[in-house]
Amino acid sequence: MLRAQLRRFVDEEVKPKAPAWEDQGFVPRDVLRRMGELGFLGVRYPSDFGGSEMDTLGTVVLAEELGRSTFSGFAITVLVHTDMASVHIFNAGSKALKDKFMPDVVAGKKIVAVAVTEPGAGSDVKAIRTHARRDGDHYVLNGTKTFITNGVYGDLYCVAAKSDTSARPSQSVSMFLVEKGTPGFTVARALDKHGWRSSDTAELVFEECRVPAENLLGAEGRGFYAIMGNFQNERIAISAMAMGEAQAAIELTLDWVMQRKTFGSTLFEKQAVRQRLAMLSAKVEAGRQLVHHAAFLDKSGIDATREVSMAKAYCGELVNEVMYDCVQFHGGMGFMRESAIERMSRDARVQAIGGGATEVMLEEVAKRLR
Repeated sequence: MLRAQLRRFVDEEVKPKAPAWEDQGFVPRDVLRRMGELGFLGVRYPSDFGGSEMDTLGTVVLAEELGRSTFSGFAITVLVHTDMASVHIFNAGSKALKDKFMPDVVAGKKIVAVAVTEPGAGSDVKAIRTHARRDGDHYVLNGTKTFITNGVYGDLYCVAAKSDTSARPSQSVSMFLVEKGTPGFTVARALDKHGWRSSDTAELVFEECRVPAENLLGAEGRGFYAIMGNFQNERIAISAMAMGEAQAAIELTLDWVMQRKTFGSTLFEKQAVRQRLAMLSAKVEAGRQLVHHAAFLDKSGIDATREVSMAKAYCGELVNEVMYDCVQFHGGMGFMRESAIERMSRDARVQAIGGGATEVMLEEVAKRLR
């Protein structure tokens, strides 16, 4: 039911309008509020907050269908809000914070970003330099964050900062909830990207930014563990999104090669073309099964770090392999900005980078081979 409802919403409310979002560089907030009204932003959250109380497989369905929209900037805008940022409020926020913010988060009235990445630290969370010092009943944040999805137009920011530089690296990081408009917090600039054009992405600056102590998310010094723990969910979502994109690309390309004629016959009648599409379809189906299995293990409470890392590495690379061939089979049209596959090929490139680069994922797998 969730899949059918999402697919109908994407067909009716996203595909006809999203080209304009690509040009303007963000998804209109009324669209996200509409998604909240339909229950799409609270798939995993309790009914007390307006959620549907589903599990990891619900996230997979959400991510696959958003990926199938062919507008990955739109997809990542939603998934960062639902499965990468707001989770920090829900998992570690006090009852007062959750009661205050989660209903609006689920309703799409407040959009959430997670601010971990810095100019000198991405997957290496321990290397962040943004710091927070305690000052009475506040923490004072100083530092810079970059590549922050939902960073320009977001309302709430889950910010990682080092609260104790003398502690072990893994015990020095804390998470803080910072509201848009907090003195000392500024969106320095919107970032211009190769792909994901309809996703607003920002560089953030914190200069003597005073955050109430009650906005600490979880215990002080536990931020690293919260970030690493949610990486599994984030990577499942990105992997599922990638397979949704890949499937949509194959479907678009199949439609093209069934119509496009060269040398007296359609491209689909060329054995090399149809067999390549057949093999790509098999690989995508294998990727989907890998993602669904990892999600099943995760929702069953089983440590799935190995399987999730495999899925993220495999799917992030596979979606780019699919896009390469789909652009090739579109010929010159595949290189034109007016074609969906051109946009999709640009969007896919970051799937092997964001949420944990392929090389980082393979190291996680390698640690678990012995």
